Amino acid sequence: MEDQLGALTTIFTEVYYWITVVFMFLIHVGFCMYEVGASRRKNMMHTLMKNTMVIPLVTVTFFYFGWYIYFGWNNGIPGIIGADATPYGLTDINWAAPWSPLMGNTLSSEGDGYWSHINGVFWAAFLLFSWTAASIVSGAVIERIRSGAFWILAVVIGSFTWIIDASWGWHPDGWMVRELGYHDAYASGVIHAIAGGFALGVLVVLGPRIGKFAADGTPRNIVPHNPWLVTVGLFLIYTGFWGFYVACNIPILDIGAMAGMDGSFFATTNIYLTPTTTSAITFNFLMSISGGLMMGYIVSKGDAFWTYSSGLGGIIAASAGNDLYHPIQAMLIAAAAVPIFYHLHFWVERKFKIDDAVGAVAVHGYAGVIGVVAAGFMLWGYPSSMYAEGTWGQAIITPWGQAAGAFIMFFVLGFAPAWIVSKILNAMGMLRIPERVEVAGLDLSEFHGRYLDEAEVDAAEEQEARNRGLI
Repeated sequence: MEDQLGALTTIFTEVYYWITVVFMFLIHVGFCMYEVGASRRKNMMHTLMKNTMVIPLVTVTFFYFGWYIYFGWNNGIPGIIGADATPYGLTDINWAAPWSPLMGNTLSSEGDGYWSHINGVFWAAFLLFSWTAASIVSGAVIERIRSGAFWILAVVIGSFTWIIDASWGWHPDGWMVRELGYHDAYASGVIHAIAGGFALGVLVVLGPRIGKFAADGTPRNIVPHNPWLVTVGLFLIYTGFWGFYVACNIPILDIGAMAGMDGSFFATTNIYLTPTTTSAITFNFLMSISGGLMMGYIVSKGDAFWTYSSGLGGIIAASAGNDLYHPIQAMLIAAAAVPIFYHLHFWVERKFKIDDAVGAVAVHGYAGVIGVVAAGFMLWGYPSSMYAEGTWGQAIITPWGQAAGAFIMFFVLGFAPAWIVSKILNAMGMLRIPERVEVAGLDLSEFHGRYLDEAEVDAAEEQEARNRGLI
């Protein structure tokens, strides 16, 4: 590294991302607890392991090709979409090639040693986003999907489709940012809308759980078996989401040097290299969760499940513009989104017989779309990104650019690939568990030896107590 200031900036950034990744790990812990609590007792172990195995499967595949897609596919999908869709090859992005020394334990002077310090923690931050996208889908499909089918779908969204939309709309040089003026600072669309759309695509093919709908089509409420576990899980997701907000920023960057200004101007920036502060996003995060919780309590008439879920949905709805919103704006946008996605969830459930077990399509998908579109109106005329087409401040946020971006996230990269892959899996008999297994419970079917032993131990203990005259 050339000087002490450069060294301190790089090492501070390295530690900063490492801490955010640790906090974001709580999102996955929260999802595991939340989904286990929302499932019925007969499906707890299957639900837990289905989501747990997202970690190794998505991690390995993201290492091999997900990281390259983010940097290499800014202009489209190579050979399919985009006139110049391959601006970089793996040799040009050596920090993203799986065989590169920079994808491991190395110290390098290349770029003043920046990537040898930053690459792993920056990669891990995006990887945790990948786990989150897959876990959102996981909750929607509990209690009737085959584990193998879900893991295939988790890799599709976690290491492929979501990172494509990140390359297009969550990179300062992505074509959606340059051409549409797309702005989505904290991933209302880039993670949540795509995951919600993906979940809907799977659910359309997967079908409802047995007993979810009465003979006349009226939906029944299948309640969580452990509301306390659901509550703790959601609070852990809140905590990890706060870490996610911090991870979406670059902590210290010389904006002055990058913009060709006279002298230095150091600032925290969002993912688009636009200056912001962690102070601003702290205000907006807490105000948006408050708006969501209050409105959720009102519209659900105090239902705990939907109150907590609305707090999460409120944050998601405000996230696209929470780097630029005023705190009161963030609160009002969050509150306004809740009755929309809440009532839309139940309308879709009744109309199309969609059984979304945890409301993931509404809380993430519909709220994410609302957030992206709302930012188009609230931030109309603001620069989407500091960098666009080699110049600064040229990509302008517009309602039509945001609406187009929301459509791409929810339908093109979310719903469509999920529906196609699910149809293929379903045609091969790989998507849904057999009816007899669903009725008996996945845990008894897959882990029957463990449960038979437990029954024998209980019987033996009872007999021993009788032999000793204790009962």
